[in-house]
Amino acid sequence: MKFSQKKFLINTVTIFPQAFKELLDISIIGNARKKGIWDLQITDIKNFTNKSNNIDDKPYGGGPGMILRPDIMQNAYEEAVTTIEKSTKKYQKIMLTPRGERLNQDIVKELSKTEGLIIICGRYEGIDQRFVDYNGLREISVGDFVLSGGEPAAVTLIDAIVRLLPNVLGNPSSLLEESFNDNLIEYLQYTKPRVWKNIKVPDVLLSGDHKKIKDFKKMAKKENLVLSYFHKIN
Repeated sequence: MKFSQKKFLINTVTIFPQAFKELLDISIIGNARKKGIWDLQITDIKNFTNKSNNIDDKPYGGGPGMILRPDIMQNAYEEAVTTIEKSTKKYQKIMLTPRGERLNQDIVKELSKTEGLIIICGRYEGIDQRFVDYNGLREISVGDFVLSGGEPAAVTLIDAIVRLLPNVLGNPSSLLEESFNDNLIEYLQYTKPRVWKNIKVPDVLLSGDHKKIKDFKKMAKKENLVLSYFHKIN
């Protein structure tokens, strides 16, 4: 089934294009891509090497590792801009970096309301800051930890955004009850069997009383209870 909504485009600027295929072609996100709800464009930084075939160099001032060159990155970035602007001008330019603003659900919602993204994936010791400043890139971090590169972070960001797009989830009401909606953690979930390891499902969930069940879920979200609803059988 195809949908009439405008396709959401994501262009990743990376030296490892293969990092995206497996995870983004499966499950909900992969199905949404097959339906034409969104699409992934890849800009391979290695295609823009200079005469010496280098995309990086040693940092000025000394230090370990290598820095991605601003001239190489600019050439790749401009190609990404040209590609995405064939379809939309309403997109954001993101660079994934540990020093960026911390990613949260509010940012994900904001980004999902655009028509596309260019995501810059760093590697090695980083990207020359002049490239970042010159292009006014929005710097975002997925958390206070170190990854080998921006690709895993980009996959995380893409997954979080795409699932918010219209017609991606089979049941749109799922979004209303998820963790971090209204800044709350989703309530605890239970399924069969009713009793497992001498622990039973909370009685209220088996009561058939929809109001009590709704109130229970609301309370569980507000209080973020973790252990309180484990009821031991006497």
